[in-house]
Formats: sequence, structure tokens, C-alpha cells
Amino acid sequence: MEQKKKALGRGLEQLFSSEVLDFDSFENKVIEESKESDIKEINVDEIRSNPYQPRKNFDQTSLDELAQSIKTYGIFQPIIVKKSIKGYDLIAGERRLRATKLAGLKTIPAIVKNMTDEQMREIALLENLQREDLSAIELAWAYKDIIDNSNIKQEDLAHKLGKSRSHVTNILGLLRLPKEVQNLILDNKLTMGHARILSKLDDDKLIIELANKVIDNDLSVRDLELMTSDPNVKRKKEIKKKTVDDNYYYVQKELRDKLDTKVKVTNKKIEIFYDNNDMLDHILEIFGIKMD
Repeated sequence: MEQKKKALGRGLEQLFSSEVLDFDSFENKVIEESKESDIKEINVDEIRSNPYQPRKNFDQTSLDELAQSIKTYGIFQPIIVKKSIKGYDLIAGERRLRATKLAGLKTIPAIVKNMTDEQMREIALLENLQREDLSAIELAWAYKDIIDNSNIKQEDLAHKLGKSRSHVTNILGLLRLPKEVQNLILDNKLTMGHARILSKLDDDKLIIELANKVIDNDLSVRDLELMTSDPNVKRKKEIKKKTVDDNYYYVQKELRDKLDTKVKVTNKKIEIFYDNNDMLDHILEIFGIKMD
């Protein structure tokens, strides 16, 4: 009996195919389409957090409030998980799971769905983009992940998020900052305003020095702006993204649809990307290549 393989790499295209992003519609659809047997009371200790979760820090006060609500009223909406070799992997509902543990409950209602690791990553991104107050760096990771792994441009992402193109560009620019400074933003020690000014500078040593000055002296964004207004301060050159030739873009899109994975087509060169051996086998199968 031939086993039909699930298409990989299509999740983001499906999630981003609508005019605007809407995680609530996705989650409501999962709940509506689930049978009663799909919802189970699962031991919280058997559930592993989504490894693709972009959020690294969770507001403790907010979690405590949610935990108290769960103690008083219970859990109104189940989380979504998938069965793994040992227990379950969380797909959506990280805050509910953490708050349930804080409330001291041993089990949590969950819908068990059969999803790929790729889909898990995409859903975690979408949930956090719409529902959580991510730090600027976490937001940058999420934006970069979406752009790198889907057929979407910065201006298209901005439109779907209801943001300006400059907002997306500025957020992505934070990833050029030294890791030490990125961690300060992640820990909410530097504001987005400070980070945006620092991301325009070219000297990593100066960036770190200024970041520490902002924290030590409680400098405002205006203070930092004045400090970096000297024309002798070296700034980063604007990087113009190379556009894909219209003919190559069409071929690239067709190959992505056919192979269900990321593909880059340039002059005299085709690059096909895969995340694991299963995806490689899937690509080889499409090409009719059999490996012993």
C-alpha cells in the first residue's frame, strides 16, 4: 500500500494567502472541525513546549493573572498539540499551558492534531505575531523567519500586518546589532527607539559602548540621537535587496509549488533547500530519483 506523503512547506503560503493574518480564525476552525474524541485531558508534564516558539520571555505578572483566572473559572479554550514519540508537542497555547502549571493543575484540555514540524513553526509564529506582545528582537526573528521561508516580500508582509514598510525594515535591521545589544533589547533594557538609532551605526564596539551608556545614565532616545548626530560617526550603508528577474520569479514560484520547499532561481543557477532527510526524499521522489 502506497503511503501518501504530506506536502511540506505549504503551511506558510496557506496561512499568508488571505488578505490579512488571522490566527483566531485558524484556531476557531481547528476547534470547530475537531471531533469530541480529538479533545483529551492530557497530563501537563507530558507536553513539551513548541521548540519553534519565538517568544523567549513571558511576563510573569500576566501569567499569574491568567493562572488565577484558570483556578477560578477553568480553561475555556483547549490548547493544540501533536503526538510525539514521548508524550506531546505543543502547537498553540503556550501561555495557557504555563498558566495551568502555575495554577497547580495536573491536566489540561487539548486537541490532538497531526501536523508537521514545519506547520508547528508557522503556527507558533502566527500566534505570537497576533496575540503576544513580543520584544522587538523576538518580532525581528519572527519577521525574518516568515520572509525566509515563504514566498512573501517585506512590503507584502507589512500590508498583511497592517504596518508600514519602514516598520518591517527597521525591525529586521535590529538583527544586524551585536548579540550583546540584542540581548539588552530582549531583556527590555533598551527601547525600540534606542535600538533603531543604534542599528544605523557601523561600529559594533561603539554600538555596545553607547548601549551601555543609555542604560547606565538613563538616556532618552533624543539624548542618544544627539550623541550619534556627529557626521564623523560611521553609519551602515543601505543594503538594496536584489530583485528577482520576472522570468526567474515565475520559474521560482512554479518550482516552489511543485517541490513544496524553498527554491531560489538566478542566472544559470537553481538552489533547492530542504530541512531534513524526509524532505530530501520527497524532492527526489518528485524527480523520479531512487536511492538505494
